[in-house]
Amino acid sequence: MNKSDKIYVAGHTGLAGSAILRRFKAAGFHNLVTRTHGELDLMEQNTVAGFFAQERPQHVILAAARVGGILANDTQPAEFIRENLLIQTNVIHEAYAHGVKSLLFLGSSCIYPRDCPQPIREEYFLTGPLEKTNFAYAVAKIAGVEMCHAYNRQYGTSYICVMPTNLYGSNDHFDLNSSHVLPTMVRKFHEGKLSGRPVVLWGTGAPRREFLHADDMADACLHILVQPPERLGSVFPADMAPLINVGCGEDLTIKELAKLIAEITGYQGKTEWDRSKPDGTPRKLLDVSRMKALGWQPRINLRDGIREVYERFQQAATVNQ
Repeated sequence: MNKSDKIYVAGHTGLAGSAILRRFKAAGFHNLVTRTHGELDLMEQNTVAGFFAQERPQHVILAAARVGGILANDTQPAEFIRENLLIQTNVIHEAYAHGVKSLLFLGSSCIYPRDCPQPIREEYFLTGPLEKTNFAYAVAKIAGVEMCHAYNRQYGTSYICVMPTNLYGSNDHFDLNSSHVLPTMVRKFHEGKLSGRPVVLWGTGAPRREFLHADDMADACLHILVQPPERLGSVFPADMAPLINVGCGEDLTIKELAKLIAEITGYQGKTEWDRSKPDGTPRKLLDVSRMKALGWQPRINLRDGIREVYERFQQAATVNQ
C-alpha cells in the first residue's frame, strides 16, 4: 500500500470509519475516497457497482454497518441482519469484481460464542451458540467473515477480517435507545449530575467487558494493511478464516466501568441496577496474540479515553443548548 493509492473508506462518518479516516490522513495517505449514505446507498447493488466502476479504488476498508447497543439489537433484529448483509455483500463482491488489491472487513467480537473460554482466540469462531440479544447482528457479521474467507479460497483474494472489541471514542453517539454501554453511561451520569436523580443502569453490573478507543483501532487497521503479505501470512493459518482480534487485552466489570465514569463525570449520587434487563454475554475478553505478533499495541488507557469522550460530549451539549 502506497500513500498515493486510492483507498475507499466505507462508513467514514461513523465511530470506526471516522477514526480510520483521521488515522490514514495523519499518516500521509492523500487519495482517500468517501461517500455519505445520501451520496451512495451501499444496500443498492447496482449503485455500488456503478461507484466501483467509476472510482476504481485499489484498497477498501469496510467500516460501514448498522450498529447499536443491546436495546437496539434486541428490538430491531430484522434491520440489523438485513442491512448489514446487504452492505457487506455488495461491497465485498464489487471489490472483487473490480480488481481491488486489498479489503479490510470490520467485524465485531459478538461473532464469537456466548460462553467462549477466555480470553477469546480466533480459533473459537463458529464453535458454539451465540448471545441471543445480538444474534441477528452477529449472524450478519459471521456471514461477512465467511464471505471474505470464501473469496480468498476461490478467487485468491487477500481479504482480512478485523474483529475489534467494544469501541468508544470522540465521534460516538449518545442516543439512549441505540448507543452502546459506555456512551450511554456517560450521558446518564452527566444528566444525573445535573438533575440530582439516581442513575438507573441495565442488568446486574457483573458482566466483564473490554474497551478500546476507536483511534487505537484505526491505528491497528493501518498497521495491518501496511504489513508485507508474507508477515501477515505468518499469523493466519491457511485453513482458517482470515480473522484477527484487535483489543487491549484487559477487561473490567460493568459495575467497575460505572464507578469510573461516575468519577470522571463528577456524579456523586446513587446508582441503581435494573435486574429485569438483560446482561448479555457474561464476559468478552479478546486474545490479542496475533496483533502483538505483528508488533502492535494500544496507546490510550481507558481513563484518559473516557475523559476525552466526556469533554467532547460536554462541548456538543453546550453547542446544542
